[in-house]
Amino acid sequence: MAELQEVQITEEKPLLPGQTPEVAKEAELAARILLDRGQTHSVETPYGSVTFTVYGTPKPKRPAILTYHDVGLNYKSCFQPLFQFGDMQEIIQNFVRVHVDAPGMEEGAPVFPLGYQYPSLDQLADMIPCILQYLNFSTIIGIGVGAGAYILSRYALNHQDTVEGLVLINIDPNAKGWMDWAAHKLTGLTSSISEMILGHLFSQEELSGNSELIQKYRNIITQAPNLDNIELYWNSYNNRRDLNFERGGDITLKCPVMLVVGDQAPHEDAVVECNSKLDPTQTSFLKMADSGGQPQLTQPGKLTEAFKYFLQGMGYMASSCMTRLSRSRTASLTSAASIDGSRSRSRTLSQSSESGTLPSGPPGHTMEVSC
Repeated sequence: MAELQEVQITEEKPLLPGQTPEVAKEAELAARILLDRGQTHSVETPYGSVTFTVYGTPKPKRPAILTYHDVGLNYKSCFQPLFQFGDMQEIIQNFVRVHVDAPGMEEGAPVFPLGYQYPSLDQLADMIPCILQYLNFSTIIGIGVGAGAYILSRYALNHQDTVEGLVLINIDPNAKGWMDWAAHKLTGLTSSISEMILGHLFSQEELSGNSELIQKYRNIITQAPNLDNIELYWNSYNNRRDLNFERGGDITLKCPVMLVVGDQAPHEDAVVECNSKLDPTQTSFLKMADSGGQPQLTQPGKLTEAFKYFLQGMGYMASSCMTRLSRSRTASLTSAASIDGSRSRSRTLSQSSESGTLPSGPPGHTMEVSC
């Protein structure tokens, strides 16, 4: 048998006619800067145009990370603190990102004309296949907050084969009941739209404290030139249908899911209830202390750690550096994984500054993590 010889093949990048190496290097640098800033696209769908911004380049055999923001925000105001966090850079270098802006929420969006029929949350979910088709992306890992978490969940129910995992922050899978609807209408008589949305995003304790973060987001919402558009998105959220999750039933999320909520957050009870309805072998529940209503804004470091571990559990970034949070639970998770397999992650993670006893949760592995 002839001896095999190792041959190194280098990628050839021929210069354009008349192009010097210096010019080629400048063009490559300009292209890289453009990718770092993101490329914004719009695509027409059966329910209107939707705008999204792509960062990075597709990686072979890896899904795209697709985000969807909450009411009153756009992709920048909802996710920028998280994706600009230092430890997150290791993650975003390994995945292409698609940040979706709900119609009329993108920067510089014109105000919709009077009488415009804004899409329902179900219809917003039905826009996502048009985005993926335009980009030629086959699978995603979704990160959604509030209304965005609902939209991604609805999409996952209808397109299970294209969703590898979901991070759902502040999800409320239930339609508003009659009592909720009456309370919402009553609040609308005494509060402005911006104040109601702030009450949806942040806890009353946060709003009373009026920190710099609260002042910043109060200004963003109250002074938004597209506030009329925001109200339409808000109305669609309040008219959402029940997702009808049922543990052990046909209507459930089949992919790995990480539920996230801050303690004392406005949607804490809804997320706890959602956790009780999902498959315990596929669901992680992360309750974050000292994070308020928007953990991705107030605790980007802790959320980054949890997300990195979530990706590792899905088989990605196995060689990633272990964080303090990951190291603190390695032994417990190794024994759990040997029983349930690499994708079995039914557990409740309670991040707090003090140790305590967790309340009993759904069947599966329950752990306490002190950070």
